[in-house]
Amino acid sequence: MISHKDITKFISALMTAAVIFCILSMVFSQQLVAALGTARVAMQYESALFDTGEPMEIAIQMPEEEWEEMLDNAMAEEYYSCDVVINGQILYNVGIRPKGNTSLSAIAMNPETDRFSLKLEFDHYVEGQTCFGLDKLILNNNYADTTNMKEAVVYDMYQYLAVDASLYNYAKISVNGEYWGVYLALEAVEDSFLLRNYGTEDGALYKPDGMNRGGGRFKGDVNSEGGPPRPDGRGSSEKGEMQGPDGRGLPEEEEMPRPEGRGFPDEREAPQQIERDGTQTPSGNGEEWFQKGERGGGFGMGGNGADLNYSDESLASYSAIWEGEVTNTGQQDHRRVVTALKNISEGTNLEEYLDVDNLLKYMAVHTFSVNLDSLSGNMVHNYYLYEYNGRLNILPWDYNLSFGGMNMGPDSGASEMINDAIDSPFQGTQFFDGLLENETYLARYHEYLEQLAQEYVLGGKFAALYERIRDQIDVLVETDPTALCSYEEYAAGTEMLYQTMMLRAESIEGQLAGTIPSTDEEQRANPENLVDASGIAVDVMGVFDRAGGFQAPAAR
Repeated sequence: MISHKDITKFISALMTAAVIFCILSMVFSQQLVAALGTARVAMQYESALFDTGEPMEIAIQMPEEEWEEMLDNAMAEEYYSCDVVINGQILYNVGIRPKGNTSLSAIAMNPETDRFSLKLEFDHYVEGQTCFGLDKLILNNNYADTTNMKEAVVYDMYQYLAVDASLYNYAKISVNGEYWGVYLALEAVEDSFLLRNYGTEDGALYKPDGMNRGGGRFKGDVNSEGGPPRPDGRGSSEKGEMQGPDGRGLPEEEEMPRPEGRGFPDEREAPQQIERDGTQTPSGNGEEWFQKGERGGGFGMGGNGADLNYSDESLASYSAIWEGEVTNTGQQDHRRVVTALKNISEGTNLEEYLDVDNLLKYMAVHTFSVNLDSLSGNMVHNYYLYEYNGRLNILPWDYNLSFGGMNMGPDSGASEMINDAIDSPFQGTQFFDGLLENETYLARYHEYLEQLAQEYVLGGKFAALYERIRDQIDVLVETDPTALCSYEEYAAGTEMLYQTMMLRAESIEGQLAGTIPSTDEEQRANPENLVDASGIAVDVMGVFDRAGGFQAPAAR
């Protein structure tokens, strides 16, 4: 029989071993990463929440007056406490708040709806609390998308090519026992995402936004070469802020790092203003102008590094990246990013400075989806930048305005969207030019596009997805009390999206075969060779018009 004394010794030995391991982890973190590897970590929430065989069930419970107060003051994006039941798991004291950029402003200014997108942060009030291992869940309201399907389709394509991207599923949401609506649920790009995709890597994560000109959400906390150095030399700050246990400094709101040590600040997206006059807009460091792109629109917002274009050695020239930090970062982290951008701009050692294969897959899906509310257009936002050991990666985000959903001007139309040129897909950045100009990488990029067009769409996988989604959400949309469009508009939008996917795949097949021009310049010179898109009405799928916001087809 084991005595109480023996048990005490055993427990003491385990605790001692754990402490020693933690110390070794801090001292020899890089060696441990090399020894243990950076393989993806299987997470319980992958099957518990994001098994797309059926939608999530999310029941939000909070005092009615607090729910109404949160909606009435949505632009403040303040967290409130609620209890939630998600697929049978009860979580108490969960942080909830409205989220969004232009969609947040548009809903807030619309007296007829308060259907905001939402964030559920499970450990906002209770340290270490997760939902099946997930730290934050995003609930998107499908704004400006009558199909309620665009974003789901794009993320499904990312999964098909095994891209580093968020998991997705539909969610049936109730508030205090009343059905609120069907949303698209996404895995937030934070702690659990990084662990699932990158294991023990301790990389730096940013969410740059070229639309936040004039200062980001951490105004005054941009690490640049001009400020005094931190005690550990990892950066500089004009505030002399406190240091976190990993030496990376605390965010402006002094939120302590989470148990993993990454310490996420509150990444609120500030409401954004978009110029309506269609004129040139300052970019870079104020010394140059981002000219009107070939895709229409008339404004550019790639200033201060959000377009990922290399300009010079100064860290201050890339403030839009640092202001968009998601993990706590310092000057050394920033220097690695700038060094990578410099080499990428010169086309040197791309394998060393880029996660090439993941980026080629990202380019293929992103190009297929024709999402101008991103790096493809002049908006240069809606993406995450991940850096580890000087190697950069792009993580996708926000696809409700894909497939023509961003109306960028009078030249925008169905033909331009259906035939979007695969070999000149990015107007807002030169970040991908080195890959497109390399014959080996270009061929691999084309292979991934071929997989999407031939296997995923024309091969029947998209049709199966389409039928599954319609089976799952038709009734939910029809009975949705907060829906942004009617059921009839939804049905027409989804059918138009189906036709759009088929024609887009046909155009890509033609571009790959050489029967359709694959660059913007060649398409303008030979418009007769393009796929006929006269049967596609883009606005039936929902469009965000920068001059007037989202308008459902029936309102036109």
